[in-house]
Amino acid sequence: MRVIIINGPMGVGKTTVGKYIAENHPGTAFIDGDWCLDIHPFVGNRETKTMAIDNILHMIDNYKNCSVCKMIVLVWLMDDRWVYQKIADGIASMELEVQSAVLVCDKSNLINRWENDGKCEWRTREWLDVSLQSLKFFSSLENNIDTSGLTVGMTADRIMHLS
Repeated sequence: MRVIIINGPMGVGKTTVGKYIAENHPGTAFIDGDWCLDIHPFVGNRETKTMAIDNILHMIDNYKNCSVCKMIVLVWLMDDRWVYQKIADGIASMELEVQSAVLVCDKSNLINRWENDGKCEWRTREWLDVSLQSLKFFSSLENNIDTSGLTVGMTADRIMHLS
């Protein structure tokens, strides 16, 4: 079974692309890592991230054992390398295929997407500044896809054809 991990800064389109892949590939489970760390008020420290990783890996293991599940898409902002590595190692220990994609875009595209997403409570100026500052880090990671000028479908297609 294939597990696609989609990483990238806030507002780049991870959730949109992940849902698109799931909706267009029957038998695909969609996991949003934010569901696994939904504490109010938000606290993103080592303890809570470790708990979220454990929650994510439990979900993946359960989907792995489901006869109708053929693929899993996990979307989550992983701006600490250790977080990604713990998840990738956990998936590999389940003997599942891990495929990673890091979505990035240029600053003007990120600002435009941010301003046009009225659904998310995180879309504040403060968090936009944090997201813009993280672009350099995410651009330095392997398997990054610059989504500037790409449609959701084009981005999903590139992810599906990564080796």
